[in-house]
Amino acid sequence: MSLLASAPTLAFVALGSNLGDSRQIILSALARLQLFSDAPVLRSSLWQTSPVDCPPDSQKFVNAVAGLVPHHGETPESLLAKLRELEREFGRVPKTVLNEPRPLDLDLIAFGDEIRNSRDLTLPHPRAHQRRFVLQPLCEIAPEWILPGQGRTVSQLLAALPPDETVTRI
Repeated sequence: MSLLASAPTLAFVALGSNLGDSRQIILSALARLQLFSDAPVLRSSLWQTSPVDCPPDSQKFVNAVAGLVPHHGETPESLLAKLRELEREFGRVPKTVLNEPRPLDLDLIAFGDEIRNSRDLTLPHPRAHQRRFVLQPLCEIAPEWILPGQGRTVSQLLAALPPDETVTRI
């Protein structure tokens, strides 16, 4: 039985980097996410992606998606706090410009079927279903999964996107 079918709660985290040795940063962050999971972390391939809604001259990103089984008692808010701390450990500083270059960006895409809409956290991530750089790696590890609030699988959402983002497996 797969982790997707057997896990009581599965959380998905999108990883991105376009500052520093992005490939190594994402690989290291994926390894660190294992500390937050009660089962082996599902890991997508690494993908090189074009910057979306970023400042002019932004470098390409390295992206991936991970699926983890949160520890007993973990909440979306407590996991988000751990993700933000991990970003800081990798050199992330408070942003001064929207979508500026960063060594590590961790977005909590979903936490089981939890729904949140607060100042600090919106679940599922409000734009995940529109972003090829999220859906392409997510489709590798959970193609039949349905994001909370969506009526189509990840693979169906991905197939419906316009081809306006460059996403290449590396």
